[in-house]
Amino acid sequence: QVQLVESGGGLVQPGGSLRLSCAASGSIFSIYNMGWYRQAPGKQRELVGLITNSGITNYADSLKGRFTISRDNYKNTVYLQMNNLKPEDTAVYYCNERIRIGSTDKFGGDYWGQGTQVTVSS
Repeated sequence: QVQLVESGGGLVQPGGSLRLSCAASGSIFSIYNMGWYRQAPGKQRELVGLITNSGITNYADSLKGRFTISRDNYKNTVYLQMNNLKPEDTAVYYCNERIRIGSTDKFGGDYWGQGTQVTVSS
């Protein structure tokens, strides 16, 4: 059983910063990509960005320069640093990871966190 637990969401004023964390626990052999998605009210879930197991990052074009993803492989944790937040960044943020649960699990499975609310408002 694998579990992803997110933390760090909350209410922040425009221009502020937040750092989200997502810790994976359970029967983890290794983790491929670790990523973040978000879903605003009335909108589809969209990719924020991801980081590969070799540390390569990829971001949605509209978020480049404000958001940074990093990972700590020892802690099985991925982070999302969000700076200069705008009201349109308000959404539920989800982490998503492709996790191998054993050495014979070649491709891994897709796992999601429960989501954490980020609200940007004055």
